[in-house]
Amino acid sequence: MRAQEFLFEKNLGKIGNRKQSATRGLHKFRDRGGYDRTYELNRIMMLTACSDGVTPLDVDTESWAGRYNTAHPYTDIEQKMLNQALKAAGSEHMDLNDGNMDSEELDSTNTVSPVTGFKGYPR
Repeated sequence: MRAQEFLFEKNLGKIGNRKQSATRGLHKFRDRGGYDRTYELNRIMMLTACSDGVTPLDVDTESWAGRYNTAHPYTDIEQKMLNQALKAAGSEHMDLNDGNMDSEELDSTNTVSPVTGFKGYPR
């Protein structure tokens, strides 16, 4: 066997007829702009898991974060550290909570357990 038969790097971006015909279910995809392959792969795999192959999917094409990374500082000092780092890096960013570091869950949060407690074995 010659090395060129198992080296895929020879023809960058192309797949040979032999390899293509021997591969079942071969798909290649990316987002429209070609910007974020990892995010697109994540969305496609989640939507594939939600699909039955027959019923059309009615979902948003992007999550609330979209093509952005997210950071979630827990304390005020972490918030200041993050702001300083974002400024130094020149990163495009937005504070969705406008600096509000309070955690304001609903009053009903964690008041009733979804698990029934073990009452022991019957005697």
